[in-house]
Amino acid sequence: MKATPKSDLYRLLPSVDDLLWQEELLSLVESEGQPSVVEAIRVVLAKVREEIATGHLENEESVQLVITGLPDGIARQLHAAMEFSLKPVINATGVILHTNLGRAPLAHSALKRIADVARGYSNLEFDVHAGERGKRDIHVERLFSRLLNQEGVSGIRTVVVNNCAAAVMLALNTLAEGGEVIVSRGELVEIGGSFRVPDVMSKSGAVLREVGTTNRTRIADYERAINEKTRLLLRVHRSNFAIVGFTEQPPLEELAALGRKHKLPVMEDLGGGALLPLRSLGINESGVMDSLRAGIDVVTYSGDKMLGGPQAGMLSGREDLIKKIRSNPLFRALRVDKLTYAALEATLMEYIRQNHDAIPFARMMRLPAEEIRERAEAMRTKLASASRLHTEIISGESLVGGGSAPTSILPTYLLAITAEGLSADELAARLRGHNPPVIARVEEGRVLVDLRTVFEHEEPQVVRALLAVERIG
Repeated sequence: MKATPKSDLYRLLPSVDDLLWQEELLSLVESEGQPSVVEAIRVVLAKVREEIATGHLENEESVQLVITGLPDGIARQLHAAMEFSLKPVINATGVILHTNLGRAPLAHSALKRIADVARGYSNLEFDVHAGERGKRDIHVERLFSRLLNQEGVSGIRTVVVNNCAAAVMLALNTLAEGGEVIVSRGELVEIGGSFRVPDVMSKSGAVLREVGTTNRTRIADYERAINEKTRLLLRVHRSNFAIVGFTEQPPLEELAALGRKHKLPVMEDLGGGALLPLRSLGINESGVMDSLRAGIDVVTYSGDKMLGGPQAGMLSGREDLIKKIRSNPLFRALRVDKLTYAALEATLMEYIRQNHDAIPFARMMRLPAEEIRERAEAMRTKLASASRLHTEIISGESLVGGGSAPTSILPTYLLAITAEGLSADELAARLRGHNPPVIARVEEGRVLVDLRTVFEHEEPQVVRALLAVERIG
């Protein structure tokens, strides 16, 4: 068939206005708004013009065929453009606090509190009884006080900012701006997203004073470094790596005693910040109470890691130091909103009730491997009709994740899957393309599904995603 001049083909294309008022698109204008539909039309027409320019559409008949399908193409483009970017996924990796997947899922009570507070006005900074302005801290400070002022520990107060990095910066700026902060070389860590402790210290206005070596730092190293410029002794918890072998690190109690001796505050950037006794669950990780009982003056930790709540950064410690930290002008810049307080309040209430299984992170940590095996066997039975899929149950390991407890693992059972005609990476990509996406691990040529991090109500969706692989072929 003879090619038509491109200029003639361009003239065949309808205008934006012509398409906008076609009957097939009127419902889209009503539901999504005219500006969004116009943008979708322009994108689709630009693609058609590109097809003509590159010679993929070279005659009148082919262009007319494309024009007939323009309404459907515009609708698809509009739906793709208006689709939410942030969406739920199913975490089948077995990494409980998966940073890339949003870390700790919230408790149902936290979700309800968010909805209750968000749908209208609230007493965020209003004292209902006095009828005057109040402070937003009180909504969770009273709960932290009940949880942290235990036997042998008293006078502990807490303030909340938007994440743990902000908590560290705020504390250093308040307690050590213009002065020196002594820290072990073995604790100058980098965590996800290129967050480096030395960089945060520099931004805080404090001067870093390194002591010891990468693998060995003694209490005498700290004491020798103390001078008239020293403002703070800092311990940074190695939450995302471990140093083993020929190592030495002074206990927290010794560091706290040195601080008292020289009238210097001692701060620990704990990172994870568990309120549960993790060692009873086989997790080699210290918690907030361990640090406070050891005499640490200020502890910083995250809300969305081993606390199992929303993203936030907590500073808990001596009342006089926390009061000073709260009065820093940076506090207002780093404070959290009503939704964070609502979720945090509900999460802390579950701890006070000792209803730990209501907190998804805690419940996943406590799941026995045998229960996970039984769920995996049940899922395998439901996949028996899929002739292309080959499955088996194997023993494996779940991880805490979130830059926490790097040396601790949780025994689990994995559903190991291969598919005829697909590599493991291709199968994993198919699962990610499901709605909702199923995120699994790929190891040794197999896709591994760990149900420790899959909620039971999500299991049918995982089965559907795998059966869809069978149907697609």
